Amino acid sequence: MEATLDLIGGQWKGVILFRLGEGTKRFNELQKLLKRVTPRSLTRQLRELENDGLIVRKVYAEVPPKVEYSLSDKGRTLGPVIGALIDWGNTHAL
Repeated sequence: MEATLDLIGGQWKGVILFRLGEGTKRFNELQKLLKRVTPRSLTRQLRELENDGLIVRKVYAEVPPKVEYSLSDKGRTLGPVIGALIDWGNTHAL
Protein backbone atom coordinates (compact mmCIF):
# COMPACT_ATOMS: atom_id res chain seq x y z
CA MET A 1 0.00 0.00 0.00
CA GLU A 2 2.73 2.47 0.97
CA ALA A 3 4.72 1.78 -2.21
CA THR A 4 1.67 2.42 -4.40
CA LEU A 5 0.75 5.62 -2.60
CA ASP A 6 4.35 6.83 -2.83
CA LEU A 7 4.11 6.51 -6.61
CA ILE A 8 0.64 7.92 -7.23
CA GLY A 9 -0.07 9.86 -4.04
CA GLY A 10 0.75 13.40 -5.13
CA GLN A 11 -2.06 15.94 -5.32
CA TRP A 12 -2.21 15.74 -9.13
CA LYS A 13 -0.55 12.43 -9.97
CA GLY A 14 -3.72 10.35 -10.13
CA VAL A 15 -5.43 12.88 -12.39
CA ILE A 16 -2.34 13.16 -14.61
CA LEU A 17 -2.21 9.38 -14.96
CA PHE A 18 -5.94 9.27 -15.74
CA ARG A 19 -5.60 11.95 -18.43
CA LEU A 20 -2.55 10.28 -19.98
CA GLY A 21 -4.54 7.05 -20.01
CA GLU A 22 -6.78 8.82 -22.54
CA GLY A 23 -3.76 9.36 -24.79
CA THR A 24 -0.54 11.32 -25.28
CA LYS A 25 -0.71 14.94 -24.15
CA ARG A 26 1.46 18.03 -24.34
CA PHE A 27 2.17 20.15 -21.25
CA ASN A 28 -0.33 22.87 -22.17
CA GLU A 29 -3.04 20.28 -22.84
CA LEU A 30 -2.53 18.82 -19.37
CA GLN A 31 -2.55 22.26 -17.81
CA LYS A 32 -5.88 23.10 -19.48
CA LEU A 33 -7.39 19.80 -18.30
CA LEU A 34 -6.15 20.37 -14.74
CA LYS A 35 -7.38 23.95 -14.41
CA ARG A 36 -6.29 24.52 -10.80
CA VAL A 37 -2.72 23.18 -11.11
CA THR A 38 0.12 25.69 -11.28
CA PRO A 39 2.76 25.22 -14.00
CA ARG A 40 5.40 24.66 -11.33
CA SER A 41 3.38 21.98 -9.58
CA LEU A 42 2.52 20.25 -12.85
CA THR A 43 6.18 20.23 -13.86
CA ARG A 44 7.20 18.76 -10.50
CA GLN A 45 4.55 16.04 -10.61
CA LEU A 46 5.44 15.13 -14.22
CA ARG A 47 9.13 14.87 -13.31
CA GLU A 48 8.35 12.61 -10.35
CA LEU A 49 6.14 10.37 -12.49
CA GLU A 50 8.87 10.20 -15.14
CA ASN A 51 11.56 9.41 -12.55
CA ASP A 52 9.34 6.63 -11.16
CA GLY A 53 8.99 5.17 -14.66
CA LEU A 54 5.23 5.71 -14.90
CA ILE A 55 5.29 8.18 -17.79
CA VAL A 56 7.49 8.82 -20.80
CA ARG A 57 8.59 12.31 -21.81
CA LYS A 58 9.39 12.66 -25.50
CA VAL A 59 11.19 15.80 -26.71
CA TYR A 60 11.15 16.66 -30.40
CA ALA A 61 14.11 18.55 -31.89
CA GLU A 62 12.24 21.53 -33.29
CA VAL A 63 11.79 25.21 -32.54
CA PRO A 64 9.88 25.91 -30.40
CA PRO A 65 10.56 22.67 -28.54
CA LYS A 66 7.72 20.16 -28.60
CA VAL A 67 7.35 17.84 -25.59
CA GLU A 68 4.80 15.06 -25.25
CA TYR A 69 3.92 12.93 -22.25
CA SER A 70 2.46 9.43 -22.36
CA LEU A 71 2.07 6.46 -20.07
CA SER A 72 4.92 3.97 -19.95
CA ASP A 73 4.22 0.25 -19.98
CA LYS A 74 4.53 0.33 -16.20
CA GLY A 75 2.15 3.30 -16.01
CA ARG A 76 -0.46 1.51 -18.13
CA THR A 77 -0.62 -1.25 -15.51
CA LEU A 78 -2.18 1.32 -13.14
CA GLY A 79 -5.31 1.51 -15.34
CA PRO A 80 -7.36 -0.84 -13.15
CA VAL A 81 -6.20 0.96 -9.99
CA ILE A 82 -7.17 4.38 -11.37
CA GLY A 83 -10.47 2.93 -12.61
CA ALA A 84 -11.22 1.51 -9.17
CA LEU A 85 -10.50 4.90 -7.56
CA ILE A 86 -12.87 6.60 -10.01
CA ASP A 87 -15.58 4.04 -9.34
CA TRP A 88 -15.19 4.43 -5.58
CA GLY A 89 -15.35 8.23 -5.88
CA ASN A 90 -18.47 8.07 -8.04
CA THR A 91 -20.15 5.79 -5.52
CA HIS A 92 -19.11 7.59 -2.34
CA ALA A 93 -18.64 11.23 -3.38
CA LEU A 94 -20.17 13.66 -0.94
